[in-house]
This record gives sequence, C-alpha cells and structure tokens, in this order.
Amino acid sequence: MSNPETGTIGVVGLGNMGLGMARTLLRDGFSVIGFDVSMECQAKAAASGVTIVAGLSELFEACPTIILSLPTANHVRKVLGGDEGLGGRDIDPRLVIDTTTSEPDVTRELDTVLRMQGHILIDAPVSGGPAGANSGNLTMMVGGGDADVARAMPVLSSLGGKITHVGPVGAGHAVKIVNNMLVASHLLTMSEAVRLGNAAGVTTENLIAALNAGSGRSAISEVNYPKWVMNGAFDSGFTMGLMRKDVRLAMALAKDKSVAMPVSELAGQIWAASEELLSDNADFNRITECDPTHKGAKS
Repeated sequence: MSNPETGTIGVVGLGNMGLGMARTLLRDGFSVIGFDVSMECQAKAAASGVTIVAGLSELFEACPTIILSLPTANHVRKVLGGDEGLGGRDIDPRLVIDTTTSEPDVTRELDTVLRMQGHILIDAPVSGGPAGANSGNLTMMVGGGDADVARAMPVLSSLGGKITHVGPVGAGHAVKIVNNMLVASHLLTMSEAVRLGNAAGVTTENLIAALNAGSGRSAISEVNYPKWVMNGAFDSGFTMGLMRKDVRLAMALAKDKSVAMPVSELAGQIWAASEELLSDNADFNRITECDPTHKGAKS
C-alpha cells in the first residue's frame, strides 16, 4: 500500500466539509482528486484546484488514499460496498478514511468486506464545521487498529487539530453520535437557561458572560451563542436536517444497545417536533428560537 505522505488523495463528497478538507490537503502539498454527484460542488472544487473525475471508478484507480465526506451511512455503503463500490473492484489495497457521521455497525460490516480484499478502513468523523475543515483544525474521533491509524496519521494530521484514537473500527462513529447528541441537548438546555435569565431581568449578554466564567459553561455558551445566535447570523454551515439525522442515530443506537436515556429521549422528541417549524436547510442553531412547546411559534 502506498504511503499517504506521497500518494494522491481522493475525496468523495465535496460539500461544505469535503471541499474544506480538500482545500486543506491542497494547501499542505497533497494532490487531490475529487468526486461529487452535484455539478455545483464539482465546479466549486475545481475552482479551488481539485482535479475532478467523472466517476468513482476513476477515483478509486488513481488514489491510494480515499476520504469520504457523505451525508449518511447508506451513501457510504453505496460507495464502498457492492459491485459498483470499492469492494467490488479488483485493485491494489486502498486506505479509506470515513469522516461521515455514520453508523458504527455499518462501518464494522464494511470493514469486514474491505479487509478481505486488503483494504484498510478507519472511521474518523469530525467536529468543527466548515471553518475547521478549511483551516485544518478539525476535531477527529478515530476508530481503527493502531497500525492502520498510524498509517493514516499524515493525512489526519493535515486535517485535524485535535485527533483522538478512541478504539477499534466503529468506535469513532459511536463517539461522534454521542457528541452530537450532547450538542443537540445542550442547545435546548442553553435556550431554556437564556429564557429563564431574561425573564428574571438579566440580559443575554450578561448571562452568557457570567456562565462562561462559571461551571455552567459549554461549547454552546462559549462558541455557538456568541458566534451564531446572539448576533443573528445563523450561518454555521450545519443544518437542522443533519442534526435531526444525528439525533435519530443516537436514539437508534441507544435502543439497539438497550441503554435508557430518558433526558436525551425527550431532547430527541423536541428535535423531531421542530420539523414543523424549521426546514431541514435551516441552520441547526435556529432550534434556540423555537417556542419550547413547539406548537407553531418562535420565542
């Protein structure tokens, strides 16, 4: 298998995150080939210096290392599994780094198939949004064998500012699901805290300043509220649809593992009900504007 330090990197999925990662890799001296089903995404990537190919077969043939940045586990399965995917091709072993927020069981299933052909799959879902992808400062939660993760480290180090190897294949996706369930819950509890503080006569600005100096602070109070909520920007690059999907993944994982999560389950119900008020394309921080009863009004 070629060394990721010198081989061409293929990026499948050139949306906000995939394109940001491709730009970072280019800036760090890697050659990057990309593919996306969207012509608009292809055009943006080409304008950034990514070599665009017409199909996955061409990318698989040209790239010893392949990064996936896709919407769901079903998309990952289509790219890697079956006759049309990587698993159905007779080519030299490839290193696949899946940054998708995907499903641990699907990841382990695909790993079994790919490993029989000599390919390596590691899951490395990311946190940090498009800004982190473009700056090479993503947080990465990595699942894979020690030797496999070490092989991928030149690429991971280009993309991530904080890289944590959390266990075997599938563990990275499990941690990402847990992480996003916490983010979804924190947004709801933070919006309640702001409403309570406002009702008691404290401005949002003063409340946030005090919370961020105390033990109640979180990434939501330190980053999301100042950067995207309080100023009305709501332009984080992460959508309601994607967060609803991640919350559903968390609820499904809890059910599969027979883990009782009554508080998170209530949060999941609120996120599901928000579909009546907020479209899938709305910024996920908009959940803070929803009336707590979700009966058709914004606070």
